[in-house]
Amino acid sequence: MYPCKVSLKPGSGRAFKSGGAWIYDNEVAWVEGNFTNGDLVTVLDHDGYPLGNGFMNLHSKLRVRMMTRNAAQEIDAAFLRARIEAAVRLRKQVIDTGACRLIFGEADFLPGLTVDKFNDVLVLESLALGMDRMKERVLKILLEVLSQEGLPIRGVYERSDAKERLKEGMERVKGFLSEPFDTKVQICENGVHYWVDVAEGQKTGFFLDQKLNRRAVQGFSHGARVLDCFTHTGSFALNAGLAGAREVLGVDASAPGVSQATENAALNGLSERVRFETADVFELLPRLEAAGERFDLVILDPPAFTKSRETIKRAVKGYRDINLRGMKLVRDGGFLATCSCSHFMEQALFAKTIQEAARGARKRLRQVYFSTQAPDHPILWAAGETYYLKFFIFQVLEEK
Repeated sequence: MYPCKVSLKPGSGRAFKSGGAWIYDNEVAWVEGNFTNGDLVTVLDHDGYPLGNGFMNLHSKLRVRMMTRNAAQEIDAAFLRARIEAAVRLRKQVIDTGACRLIFGEADFLPGLTVDKFNDVLVLESLALGMDRMKERVLKILLEVLSQEGLPIRGVYERSDAKERLKEGMERVKGFLSEPFDTKVQICENGVHYWVDVAEGQKTGFFLDQKLNRRAVQGFSHGARVLDCFTHTGSFALNAGLAGAREVLGVDASAPGVSQATENAALNGLSERVRFETADVFELLPRLEAAGERFDLVILDPPAFTKSRETIKRAVKGYRDINLRGMKLVRDGGFLATCSCSHFMEQALFAKTIQEAARGARKRLRQVYFSTQAPDHPILWAAGETYYLKFFIFQVLEEK
């Protein structure tokens, strides 16, 4: 046990006791002992029963992020090595490790830490104060483990620049954690080559969670006319092009993203069949509909429309509108690929919203594919924040 003890209120800690990873600020009855924010503490139930150890931060609503349910366990180098080895071992079992997420925070029992691998470069993101204080030790161990596994790393870049850091009382930071290197890194996924900008790209530079869903889209793309909305750096569009789509239009509001997507198309020799356009998708889709445009496959991969429970109603409207517009652009018998990447938009609510969109568009849907995030983003049951991506493919039919 650690010198500082945190006791829960009677009836509190239900999420944690059900398998979750956090103790919330309003669940704490008292704190005994001296501590500095980010220190490891031992959490006790209201009756004094030890529940485990984690690190505490008074700046955060997530008052204690739990590292272990064994209060006798010291969080030392051996403990961290065991967690890191388990995370790397899982990836080698379930995914191509050329480009993958090596550590997925709470789902790998290393709360607040994300590490993505792009070829021989790592990108690290730390969103919790306690983990931030451990990151140098964690990184040293991770590099040793990867070297032993035959996965040597030439450079590490930190992308701890998300706004969530501010909620933890930390500054947003980014920069090299190794000797400097060219931050434009080339990767290959599903046979498609990409340039990934780990310094300036969104999040850690590339969205790895859609890897298997991008591969699934290939099966619906041969000979198809495809519209890829919110294309980012062109990943779904390029998978469609590689699979033999006759024509692909990728659309995104970000000019830098579209520029990178265009470069990626050239890298794959797809420039003649895959093109990209900078536009607001919400404004473009009605224009395409009015012009009588129709596609064999429409892909909707929008950013999260909600990052809190308070904005779910607004998010539902956004998802309903975008799916209704997308369905109207699918030719009879064609396909709609659609997803939500917000864990607050639960699967049942997302499915209900799509069904409402179908009624509004006077379409009938036949589901032919469903998946979540790729297995290098494992879902820890009872930790709802680790289950966020819902991905459907439907055949879209006129009402008959």
